[in-house]
Amino acid sequence: MVITSDIDSVVRSADELQGLLAKRGYVAKAEVATVLYIALRLQKPLLLEGPAGAGKTQIAKVLSETFGMELIRLQCYEGIDEAKALYHWNEHLQRMALEFVRQKEREDTWAELKQQLYSPDFLIPGPILRALQSESRSVLLIDEVDKTGPEFEAFLLEILSDFQVSIPQLGTVTAIRKPVVVLTSNAQRKLTDALRGRCFLLWMDYPGAELEAEIIVRSRNTESRLSAQVARFTAAVRHLGMTKPPAIRESLDWIDALRLLGADELTADVVSETLPVLLKTRDDIDRAAGNVALLLQRAC
Repeated sequence: MVITSDIDSVVRSADELQGLLAKRGYVAKAEVATVLYIALRLQKPLLLEGPAGAGKTQIAKVLSETFGMELIRLQCYEGIDEAKALYHWNEHLQRMALEFVRQKEREDTWAELKQQLYSPDFLIPGPILRALQSESRSVLLIDEVDKTGPEFEAFLLEILSDFQVSIPQLGTVTAIRKPVVVLTSNAQRKLTDALRGRCFLLWMDYPGAELEAEIIVRSRNTESRLSAQVARFTAAVRHLGMTKPPAIRESLDWIDALRLLGADELTADVVSETLPVLLKTRDDIDRAAGNVALLLQRAC
């Protein structure tokens, strides 16, 4: 059953969504637009999985821009816990309140004080709680969830299933407006079946050369032979077994640099001088430099 939301009045088909994303500079394949559309209409969390730099995080950003929703981001890392993601207590304000009570010589019992100190007035919401308590619908981005562990994934299950969380001192907090939930994973470890089962999955790989050229053209408002060459060169570089394959953002940075230098096509000299813009490790730069002739042959 389709759940009515404000998105329904803006987009009524996957094709419309694909067009709206394109207007924001995000070129999505038809299958990507289709799964996005279904997840939005059915209000299901979306898990975007694939290599770093394939454009996963950008989807959350462009959805936020397209529908005028606040983007609330939880950046995951090893060792993150519920307190960082959900809420923490304003201990400084709590101490001030206790000192105020002491100075006034009030006879509040500890039970009464505890109830006051652990009220919403002293709560500092984290990204997840902010998204649930937002009066308007937001995009909740849980970025690089594969950097966490199974315990943190278990904590997320209630949010992904019921759009609610349980806080010991406050009880259950249910979303005022269900956020658009986007999780990303660089596939550095296998996620639990429980988490996967609550999401729609999109595998996001690097785009092919033709699609990347279109991304460059739309993002930089330029259509040139150089755009196609950069896209084909970048695609070829990714097949050299790089330590850190260039992301889409690197190819965009590279064409910006090439245009700044006045280059209108790739040559061996131009490539050698600007490889540090495209690649991020010494070994990768050396590997590409040793294969410039082959890479240019594929690009030009």
